Amino acid sequence: MSKMTEKLSNQNLVNLAKQHHMQEQYNKVPSEIVTLTSKGKVYPKDHILRKGKVEMRYMTAYDEDILTNASYISQGIVLDKLVEALLVSNVSYNDLAKVDKDGLILNARILSYGADYPVQVIDPATNKKLNRTIDLSKLKTKTLDIEADDNGEFDYTFNDVTLKWKFPTTKENVNEDMPISKFLALVITQINDTRKQSDIDNFIKYQFLIKDSKQFQKYVIDNTPTTLLEYEFEGEDGGTFTAGFPIGPDFFWP
Repeated sequence: MSKMTEKLSNQNLVNLAKQHHMQEQYNKVPSEIVTLTSKGKVYPKDHILRKGKVEMRYMTAYDEDILTNASYISQGIVLDKLVEALLVSNVSYNDLAKVDKDGLILNARILSYGADYPVQVIDPATNKKLNRTIDLSKLKTKTLDIEADDNGEFDYTFNDVTLKWKFPTTKENVNEDMPISKFLALVITQINDTRKQSDIDNFIKYQFLIKDSKQFQKYVIDNTPTTLLEYEFEGEDGGTFTAGFPIGPDFFWP
C-alpha cells in the first residue's frame, strides 16, 4: 500500500509540474485587460471580480482543439470551455455571472481575429440576403443601474414581501428551456428574514402569485446588463435598419 501511495504521490507531483510549466508558457502569450459587461457590480464586495475587469490571453492554434471538440459542441459548452481556457486572471470560470459571458466571448473574438465580422442579414425592405461586415468593437451594452449590497445581491419589495436576488453564475446552467419556478429558485436568495432554500421553494410554489412573479421577472430582465447583439446595417436602398445576429462556434471561424 505504501508503494502505491508513493507512486500516486509522485504522479501528482509530475502532473502539478506539467500544469505549472503549461501555465508559465501561457503567461508568455499576449493578453489584454477587458471590462466585464456588469462592470463587476453583480459580485460580492470582497470578490476579485468586483473590480469589473479580467485579463484574457490571445488564442493560439492549440485552442482550435477546443472549438472542434465534438463532445463540447454536442453538450453546447464549447464557448464556455474556450473562455475558461483564455482567462489569465486567477478567477474561477464558474464564479462568473452569466451576464458577463457574451461580453467575454466577444472580446475573445476581437483579440483573436480583429473587430470585423462578416454576416448575412435580411433587408426588411426587399427581403433579400445582404452580405455585411460588423465592427464588433462598436456593439453597445446595456448597463446596470441598480446597486448591489456587499454580497452582490439586490433588493426587491412588493406588497409586504422583501426579497433578495442575484444574477446566476455560469455553473448554474440557466437556459431558455428552464422552468420558471426553477429559475426563480436560483436567483432568489432570501424571502423576508429567511434564506432557507425550503422556505424559498415553498414561497415560490404557494405564495408567489403569478402577477407578482411576472413583475419580478420583468424587473430582473429590465435590469440585466448585457451585450446588445444587434447592429445598424445599410440596406439596398441606402437606408438603414437594425437587426440582430447570433453568436455560435462559427463566430471563431472568419
